[in-house]
Amino acid sequence: MSRAIWLSFVGALALGGCAAGPDYVSPTPQAPAQAPFVGANDPAFTAEAPPESWWHLFASPVLDRLVQEALAANTDLRVAAANLEQARALLRETRSQRLPSTTVNGGGGYGRTSGAAAGLPGPGPEGETYDAGLDISYQLDLFGGIRRGIEASRADLGAAQAAYDLARISVVAETARAYADACSAGRQLAVARESLRVQEQTFDLTRRLEEGGRGTGLDTSRAAALLEQTRADVPTFEAERKAALYRLAVLTGKPPADFPADVAQCETPPAIAEALPVGDGAQLLARRPDVRAAERRLAAATARVGVATADLYPKVTLGGSVGSTAGSADDLVSSRGFRFSLGPLISWSFPNMSAARARLAQAKAVSQGALATFDGTWLTALQESESALARYAAGRERLATLTRAHAQSQEAARIARLRYQAGAESFQIVLDAERSLASTEALLAVSQANFSDQTIALFLALGGGWES
Repeated sequence: MSRAIWLSFVGALALGGCAAGPDYVSPTPQAPAQAPFVGANDPAFTAEAPPESWWHLFASPVLDRLVQEALAANTDLRVAAANLEQARALLRETRSQRLPSTTVNGGGGYGRTSGAAAGLPGPGPEGETYDAGLDISYQLDLFGGIRRGIEASRADLGAAQAAYDLARISVVAETARAYADACSAGRQLAVARESLRVQEQTFDLTRRLEEGGRGTGLDTSRAAALLEQTRADVPTFEAERKAALYRLAVLTGKPPADFPADVAQCETPPAIAEALPVGDGAQLLARRPDVRAAERRLAAATARVGVATADLYPKVTLGGSVGSTAGSADDLVSSRGFRFSLGPLISWSFPNMSAARARLAQAKAVSQGALATFDGTWLTALQESESALARYAAGRERLATLTRAHAQSQEAARIARLRYQAGAESFQIVLDAERSLASTEALLAVSQANFSDQTIALFLALGGGWES
């Protein structure tokens, strides 16, 4: 190897520590509102960090089983896992650029060379030709283009991991929501059937009183109308329960007909009695997978600015080739046919660098957009969390109020029926009391359903269901 080649090689290695483009600095420490949530002062919450497996707070073995089934068989989660594996493979491909590329070749043939090309007066000679060799090339990462590319691929892998975590969180939340919807529909169906039973008794009573001369046809018609209105709600609740059961089956990787039979009998929506642990803003930043994905995409975009910057500078590739070329198979393995070559190759799109500069401008614009996306994602995460906290606290208070109202309505309806049977009250009083009771029971059932959904939405907003 000549002195000039060695000097080029040593100089390239000396420059190999450089990396073009900006070094990435995460904006996470400067993100706003890394403090306790505004809505966390309510007695419904504590400042402790929520557990990873937050659904265990419902203390429902059935829900625990369904979540495990969904995590094992959900199709959306399988897609996210495949995307994650693809990102890992892309990172391995990018890292391979740091290694020398090798090519083994071999061939043989019979032919005649051109006499005119060789300067001969007649045809060229005919004969056999054999060739075998090994080519090696290694691109020196003088300005860090390969290194920045690896940084970008590593950040892409982090974004894919966050996307997988988001899919996992969503699957857990949707499974819990489908279970809660099935139980809530079962509760509303039970309330409607109980109201139907009471109103059937009232209708039978008014009919018998009319036949005995103590009632009127107007009372009987009013009781019949209220009875049919309540009866009309039953098919709707049955359909809603079936829809939730079908959704639950698909979430756990099964056809709709294979819904869990035990959930079909559930009439108690899941609820958490104690105060909920919600953590603070800094914990939210570390948990929310969409925030983590946005931060990793920003890191990837920043690294690709370095990749585009490196394209402005020369690329140096060290190449070598060793092999044998001969006119016979015997000479192919002898010293007569041996050949080798070694030397650098320099390529540079100079002086016309318009395309390289345009790609750099594009990369910078993408990086600026990624930063704006991160800021927007973080602010949206705070908004969703604060909104979920407010809705949960309001839903908890509403549920407690309706529970007290339901107890009072039950007592009022009981007294009205007794007084009507004793002749101390008109049927209108009974009808109003039962209508009020039915309305309160329906509102309470709806409030229980909403409260279960608000609980799940709160943990989803807090990034619950992540993996350490």
